[in-house]
Amino acid sequence: MQKVYQNCYEMDRKCYDVYGLSEDILMEHAAMGMEQYIRRHFAKGVSVLIAAGSGNNGADGIALARLLHGDYKVILYLPFVLKSKMAQLQMDRAQRLGIRSADQLEDSDVIVDALFGSGLNRRLDPKTEHILHQLNSFKGYKIACDVPTGVAENGRLMPLAFKADTTLTMGAHKESLYLDESKDTVGKVKKIDLGVSHSFYEGQSQAFLLETSDLKAPSRKIQSTHKGDFGHAVLFCGEKEGAGVIAGMAAARYGAGLTTLVIHEPITHPPYLMAASIVPLNASAIGIGMGLGSYFEDEFLTQYVIKSHLPIVLDADALYVPRLLDVLEQKDRQIVITPHPKEFVALWKILTGEQLSVLEVQAKRFEMVRRFNAKYPHVTLLLKGANTLIMQEEQLYINPLGCSKLSKGGSGDVLSGLIVSLLAQGYTAIDAAIQGSLALVLAAKKYTGASYAMLPTDLIDELSRLEFS
Repeated sequence: MQKVYQNCYEMDRKCYDVYGLSEDILMEHAAMGMEQYIRRHFAKGVSVLIAAGSGNNGADGIALARLLHGDYKVILYLPFVLKSKMAQLQMDRAQRLGIRSADQLEDSDVIVDALFGSGLNRRLDPKTEHILHQLNSFKGYKIACDVPTGVAENGRLMPLAFKADTTLTMGAHKESLYLDESKDTVGKVKKIDLGVSHSFYEGQSQAFLLETSDLKAPSRKIQSTHKGDFGHAVLFCGEKEGAGVIAGMAAARYGAGLTTLVIHEPITHPPYLMAASIVPLNASAIGIGMGLGSYFEDEFLTQYVIKSHLPIVLDADALYVPRLLDVLEQKDRQIVITPHPKEFVALWKILTGEQLSVLEVQAKRFEMVRRFNAKYPHVTLLLKGANTLIMQEEQLYINPLGCSKLSKGGSGDVLSGLIVSLLAQGYTAIDAAIQGSLALVLAAKKYTGASYAMLPTDLIDELSRLEFS
């Protein structure tokens, strides 16, 4: 788990004022980090095109050119007059080694975008857009310095951006790299330290980036146990019964000692799942909404959902029902809600009266989860997406590990089942949401079939092969 920030200005300033590190020293380490990455992944002698801008991001690129010069075929392209003092200084150093600016862009084995870094807050000019079109058309491996040019400080695209295979971000992870809109632009993200360990560089943060190593799958190390020791997960099975059955299968697979489907009428279900017409007295956690429809009467929902004290997951159809959303007011209850953007639009309208569009939610994902948290800090919100956002009590967690394999009906039902299972086993709401989301994406990554072919049942099968921590 790593810290995430909206920007790094204060941390850079700390390096200057507290550690006595100059801007020049930080820049050298930024360039060295990129140099080391290129040397690790590309053999000496390959061509490296560096498109450098007029400011300090361009200065990083010019310093990189100097460090690679002699071992690689460096092509330094400077499309603008150098404006920052550091860019001018770095160019003077480069020229002393005989490096000159190329007259035009040419495809190379490695292509480095050092035109604009973090902090971009204006639309790109036509000349820059033309350069990006050329860079994106090249076949070489593309590396962005700090943040791909065209990705704004809030993560929005301007509207065109450099499409990186890898982004080498400087100092610390930035929120702009984890907006869904920019996921296919930033590629893989690797952090570069700037003259001191990140433990000295980074400050306090309430946002965190989840990693594969953060998975803590349920463990059964104690041998003298029985099924009751691992909780009783209960899933409501509604009009679209398959959704509830899938959630139940996932809950059972991920360690719940008992799993029951609450049904309205007899259905076909796996033999390891139980069925009941009411919530069993020994239930440990409940999940409702997956394929719910309008199957259950208000009186039934009031008795077994709203007046219940049990930890609960609200998903899908439940997020459109004002009566069920009354649960969010219960401050002494472990509550997880798992909307996708369209469902978030609906529940936000019910809760606040404010009408948003899906596009607005997607454009302001970080803002919207924080606004929800300000209103319901005790509720764990999991906003689904290419980068899932999870928030409770002002702590925000970003799961960037999702993939397009999950873009299929039933994946969300698996997630709900995982979270209910963990709640039933005694996890807190925030831990259940974090661990459930990690299990989902890592199980998807283990699936070896075609990216379009994975079924919810395949995903459930892969859960059994997750490594224990």
